[in-house]
Amino acid sequence: MEKREIFGSRLTVIFAMAGSAIGLGNIWRFPFIVGEHGGAAFVLIYILATLLISLPVFIAEVTVGRRSRTSSYGAMSSLAPGKGLWKFAGVLSIAIPLIIDSYYSVIGGWSLDFLLKSCAMEFVKTDPGNVTSIFGSFITSTWSPIIMHLVFLAACAFIVANGVKAGIEKFSKFTIPVLFVLIVLMIVYSVSLPGATEGVRYLLKPDFSEINARSFAYAVGQSFYSLSLGMGAIITYGSYVKKEENIVATSAGTAVSDLMFAILAGLAIMPAVFAAGIEPGAGPGLIFQSVPFVFSSMSASHPAIGAAVSIIFFLTIVVAAMTSCISLLEVGVSFLKDRYGVNRKKGCIMLFLLCGAAGVLCSLSFGPLKDITLWGMNIFDIFDWLSSNILLLVMAFLTVVFVGFVLKKEDVWDEITNSGTKKVNARMFDVIYFLIKWVAPVAIVIIFITNFIF
Repeated sequence: MEKREIFGSRLTVIFAMAGSAIGLGNIWRFPFIVGEHGGAAFVLIYILATLLISLPVFIAEVTVGRRSRTSSYGAMSSLAPGKGLWKFAGVLSIAIPLIIDSYYSVIGGWSLDFLLKSCAMEFVKTDPGNVTSIFGSFITSTWSPIIMHLVFLAACAFIVANGVKAGIEKFSKFTIPVLFVLIVLMIVYSVSLPGATEGVRYLLKPDFSEINARSFAYAVGQSFYSLSLGMGAIITYGSYVKKEENIVATSAGTAVSDLMFAILAGLAIMPAVFAAGIEPGAGPGLIFQSVPFVFSSMSASHPAIGAAVSIIFFLTIVVAAMTSCISLLEVGVSFLKDRYGVNRKKGCIMLFLLCGAAGVLCSLSFGPLKDITLWGMNIFDIFDWLSSNILLLVMAFLTVVFVGFVLKKEDVWDEITNSGTKKVNARMFDVIYFLIKWVAPVAIVIIFITNFIF
């Protein structure tokens, strides 16, 4: 059997896992979720949810991955053989990333198209009154979004085809630092805009009157989505982590990096939203409407600066989308490789065809297939809602129950403390184990129920 690849160092592990976590969940999804749920008060709840619920789940997923040294499909069943529920969890862990990648790559295609439009200076050449309609015209067309979706997906598949070290690790080591630099540049520009102060205040001044039970559910759901929890990605990446690595430090580093980037993305986008006079709860198209409006508004006095900032912004989105899309594809590739002996290149082709075809349906749901709906949602929205509000929570619940109640406590101890050699982890073990075994599953059940009651 071919020897399993591993990540080279703690830094590369954090870069790779942060690459999975830092993506459209931060830049595309986080700002409009914050906008829909009251701003700064929601951000505070989001931070607490990440540290008290999502981080323990993250540690549990890395534990399962490293302990099993196999794909997410076989991870739990190999550690608890003969129990059908964990085989079901394995199937779920493969299905979820494929569902998400199908529509995620569509948004990646939108980002790629807007990057090309930025390079062509289309936004700075367009009247501010008309620029917000560019997004609507693009996603409702037939072929352009499909082509961009397939090009984006093909680029991600190409990187995954090159392997863990030569593909994923090398790409993550370069792109994650670049992402932080790019988003900081965007913040510097965004907060300087007229009217941007209101956007900053919106993010930093809590208004708890806007908070309700659904806000807590969305905070946890967004945190899970952003950290790639319940997708099989962290279990898969965990299987590439060397035995000597401190998985608590790695998990905490990833979670903090993700939190920082989400807040930075909010500071880059919300000031621009308020400067553009756009409703902060405008939904998924928020960044594709508000930001081009700002670039267009600059055209009269600073067209070159407007074009440059536009390119930087959409380059940030494309790169962030790619890092997450890559991790989701890796789940399927690892499964095909471990289960059926399919080599990386063939596996990537197979997944490209599968996710590409499903993504075409998601893309067309804004145009020719817009009348195909279920519970008032189009195909794209169904994929997003099903994965974010049901499947991720179910998979995360199964994972923490598995680590808390099925996996032997001494095995969990062995992984978290590196056989007792990590003294700080050993001192924190009881707290970590309690959060995994009792707090996380109870919180997930409450959030799941809340999604359907409120």
